[in-house]
Amino acid sequence: MEDRINDPFKADFDSLEELADHISQVLKCPITIEDANHRLLAYSTHDERTDPARVSTIIGRRVPEKVINQLWKEGTIPALLSSKEPIRVKNMNEIGLGHRVAISIWKQEEVLGFIWALEIDNRLTEGDFIHLKQAAESAKNKLLQLQTRKNKKEERSQEFFWKLLTGHLNTEKEISQHFDALHITTANSYAILVFQFPENISVKEEQHITYLLKTNQHIKIMLDTIDCNHLILLVSVDNTPNIYTELSKFTMHFIGKMSERYGVINITPAFSSPYQEYVKITKAYQETLEVLSIKKHFPEETASIFTYQKLGIYQFFDVLLQKRKKEEYVNYSLKKLREYDEKHHSNLIETLEVVLNKDMNINEAAKALNVHANTLMYRLKRIAEIGDIDLKDPNQKTTLYIDLKLKKYVKL
Repeated sequence: MEDRINDPFKADFDSLEELADHISQVLKCPITIEDANHRLLAYSTHDERTDPARVSTIIGRRVPEKVINQLWKEGTIPALLSSKEPIRVKNMNEIGLGHRVAISIWKQEEVLGFIWALEIDNRLTEGDFIHLKQAAESAKNKLLQLQTRKNKKEERSQEFFWKLLTGHLNTEKEISQHFDALHITTANSYAILVFQFPENISVKEEQHITYLLKTNQHIKIMLDTIDCNHLILLVSVDNTPNIYTELSKFTMHFIGKMSERYGVINITPAFSSPYQEYVKITKAYQETLEVLSIKKHFPEETASIFTYQKLGIYQFFDVLLQKRKKEEYVNYSLKKLREYDEKHHSNLIETLEVVLNKDMNINEAAKALNVHANTLMYRLKRIAEIGDIDLKDPNQKTTLYIDLKLKKYVKL
């Protein structure tokens, strides 16, 4: 009978630690209380019984990522996010997790956190389940107070981040003072990451993003914000020997989890070069926007490119385009090939572009064009004759490649 006549948690508790200890005394088992992103808020201290997962959580002040991932796979976390009832969690020796009962702490339709009770000596009874629900209700107000303080800090952090992104802070000293005021430890080297979503990020997706960022244990995130369909991150790249490799791993991990857990697909990532001076954050941010712009125009050619450093010739497209427009330049070799294609309904321009994309690798180009290698060799001979092109001359090939891409860039 779930009434509040016998509610041992009606009293006012000075802290979450005091509440955790009291829950432990009532249920006679070790207790941990976490926020919605699995960061440890409090744990019972008067009980030496525990398991490796709880020890790691207490030491690291958050649940280890391997434990979170397994709880997602086993369906525990999805169940906690959809039910207000206690959930029994089976033993998982491979991740050091003993038998548990967990319950979500709710405010209306939002999960604020979780209470975990270890079943070490005895299984919790139906009466214990009622007490656990009462404990969750008691913990709600404490978590709401923490959330209010957290939201105020996040508002200040967001305002600061936008000042950095838009260049409204002009000295390292001024920027350092803002970081100190927010109690954010700066990195010696940083990068800007942008994830471009296919549509404007919804409130629900924002909650999913926050969860993934807070539970991430791959990279240190100093600041984050959302702008329409862009998630923007300021991340530390200290002590990272292979910066681009590590940033790529993190982006792929994030995109994979958004798809796997929440069904959000077609996210496009970009990240800047590493920088040391924080006054250059605007420059770093502009790099990522340039990468996203180029990826939009050339999705196939840049499918594996996520950083400005690896854009190659695409870095200079805006400058080259302005030069071509100013000079009213016409590439007569390409002009002749287009005229021939229009007259004879052929595809010599397409053939040339594919061959140049494949760096003159005949077998790969033939496969991409779905023709025999001999057929491709004949076409290349006709291209050389009609366009008066020497395909062994690297200067001519580079110019042709650039002008083909610029033509596509202008069309889009």
